[in-house]
Amino acid sequence: MRSIITLIVLSFFSITALGQSPLTIRQIMQGESFVGTSPSSVYWGEHGEYVYFNWNPDGAMSDSLYRISIKDHDPRKVTWEERKSLPARTGIYNKAFTQKLYTRDGDIILYDLKSRSERKITNTIARESDPHFSADEGAIRYQQGDNLFELAIATGEIVQLTNFQKRGDRNEKGQSEQDTWLEEEEMGLIRVLQERKARTEKRDEIREAHKPKRPKRIVLGNKNVSSIRVSSDGRFITYALFTPAASTPGTKVPDYVTESGYTKELNARPKVGAPTSNAEVGIYDVERDTTYNVVADKLPGLDWRPEFIQDEEYEREVYLMAPSWSPNGDKAVVIVRSKDNKDRWITHVDLETGALKVLDHQHDEAWVAGPGVGWSRWDRTLGWIDNETVWFQSEETGFSHLYQVNINSGKKTALTSGKYEVYNPRLSRDKKSWYFEANIDDPGIRQFYTMKVSGSKPLSLSLGEGRWDGFISPDGSHVAYLHSKANMPTELYFKVTKSRALPKQITSSTTEEFKAYNWRTPDFITFAAEDDAEVYARLYKPEESKSNKAAVIFVHGAGYLQNAHQWWSSYYREYMFHNFLVDNGYTVLDIDYRGSAGYGRDWRTGIYRHMGGLDLSDQVDGAKFLVSEHGIDAGKIGIYGGSYGGFITLMAMFNEAETFAAGAALRSVTDWAHYNHGYTSNILNVPVDDPESYKKSSPIYFAEGLQGPLLICHGMIDTNVHFQDVVRLSQRLIELGKEDWEMAVYPLEGHGFREASSWADEYTRIFKLFEENLK
Repeated sequence: MRSIITLIVLSFFSITALGQSPLTIRQIMQGESFVGTSPSSVYWGEHGEYVYFNWNPDGAMSDSLYRISIKDHDPRKVTWEERKSLPARTGIYNKAFTQKLYTRDGDIILYDLKSRSERKITNTIARESDPHFSADEGAIRYQQGDNLFELAIATGEIVQLTNFQKRGDRNEKGQSEQDTWLEEEEMGLIRVLQERKARTEKRDEIREAHKPKRPKRIVLGNKNVSSIRVSSDGRFITYALFTPAASTPGTKVPDYVTESGYTKELNARPKVGAPTSNAEVGIYDVERDTTYNVVADKLPGLDWRPEFIQDEEYEREVYLMAPSWSPNGDKAVVIVRSKDNKDRWITHVDLETGALKVLDHQHDEAWVAGPGVGWSRWDRTLGWIDNETVWFQSEETGFSHLYQVNINSGKKTALTSGKYEVYNPRLSRDKKSWYFEANIDDPGIRQFYTMKVSGSKPLSLSLGEGRWDGFISPDGSHVAYLHSKANMPTELYFKVTKSRALPKQITSSTTEEFKAYNWRTPDFITFAAEDDAEVYARLYKPEESKSNKAAVIFVHGAGYLQNAHQWWSSYYREYMFHNFLVDNGYTVLDIDYRGSAGYGRDWRTGIYRHMGGLDLSDQVDGAKFLVSEHGIDAGKIGIYGGSYGGFITLMAMFNEAETFAAGAALRSVTDWAHYNHGYTSNILNVPVDDPESYKKSSPIYFAEGLQGPLLICHGMIDTNVHFQDVVRLSQRLIELGKEDWEMAVYPLEGHGFREASSWADEYTRIFKLFEENLK
């Protein structure tokens, strides 16, 4: 017995000591403490003299603000005193870019770029927000509470432009029909009451005639108002109205380890299918002293009905985004989205009637989304090129591209085209050029481009593999980059825009400990799926002499996310773990399965109404590829992933037991009917309308298929994928009599782990699982 115990101890020690790699799991799971902290949040100073960025080269408690000069390029920490005097990073400029409006501590600040001085516009206890210039730039408008105010720059006079109120007058009667009858009866009988009422009404009429003119009172009730804007002639005021969803019971997440020693409950989101909020757009016609809403009930395609809906009375609802006004302030466009997210309309508003003229209509039987398109009611990716032309992005061709449309003629023009995606388009200050990132040459390489405002062949302003996010100076003469490669974390680079010289590296963020290891660049490959689709992946291979003929497939999270790219991964701990696995003889495959970002609309929507369908079969086809092309033993393939990757791992272990010998499911969705509305309803609709999509997509319905060893890991205070998910699944596994599974729980962790000790414990267990079952 003693020798057996010794053998077990030695076996576990060999797993935790990890002698085949110079790395240790505890080391790489320290995160930024081991790797270093890359620069982030890059922006240019107002005058184009400095580039500012967040950075933490000293390993302090948090990032600090740094800057470089366009002359000397040496990073220097910005002192707290300097930082307090800087203009806000974001704000609203006037047309000439000589003045800028922003808020600080709830007050409005006007910054003059010529004199480099600030002027405090408000200094109140109440908080002001949303400052902007009037169309003629003679006034500053801002919201205080629920109302819009205007300050005349020349005179300093402040005028209240709207009179939104949460409740009506106290004198307004909320009485029943019976009480109204009694009142009318009494007034008809008693003459003195009639005379008194007549005198009161006459007095009130005289007082009203002598009162200064005030804005019309608009009662909000339970609605919230925002984005209040005034037309250039002052006649029309538009505003966005938001009605919160009806109260529903959210999930209560118990927090067991607290400072007080008592358990407390964390409030978390409701589940998919819960009531949703409403978003409307109202118009106040000052001249006619009347209000009305923008009318969106006659949009083309609104009467379309999904195939899974049998109800003949089914009606689709819409969200209306806040209007976007033309630079001269006389025209407004509104994005309208159906609540089921299968239609998006870009419309021009007739301000006199509230009627809409459709400029662009995108319909998708799955759901409308993609880079620059979004999938929520907050989608505001749209802008003006001039007073007649609006730009936007659309997946009309199957890839997200840049378009413009003339709001008068309705003529739409594609500014970019091809089998690639456009990211983060923005106009130069003179509106003569576009700047954007795109993956034109390869889905896994993202470069920084410019082109003419009217559209032309994009010109790359970056060079080489990986990812280049560009930040152009206000005058366009210099550009800063955040650049990374697959084996190199993000660093700051800098160059003169027109120079042919390579960008100069400014920061060096990695630690000596990190640099001591020779980090691998994975092979960027494709393989054919069963339906002949081309699947992109990262392949990590050991030397032939060190291969143990076992493989691990990693499944990235988020679903709509790209990871088989050629830049530093947001899954950088997993990247280091894959290097560690290769050191120990494993081959690792990291797949951009169906549903992943970067490959266009058809790839994005490949999971519609069946999560765990093509996205799972891509993992199975990847396993077959490893066996046929890389000599992997078919009985020695494991799989793991977190969040969506954990969900796929469960589906793999329950439905593809003959393919996967072991699996580790981290923070996994186990039943999509218990996830949130915004994400899930796009892909699977809602359970009450499309229950079959939920049943065939949720691992909990397939738990009887578990054969191989399964590790489940979950944070107990996860407010995204609730701990309840794995608790329910564990009960199913118990009832089914399954034995070859275990669950590790982390009392102080949410969806994204924070503590290095938790990361280390989790990945030690994952490695132990593979060591014991794949070798």
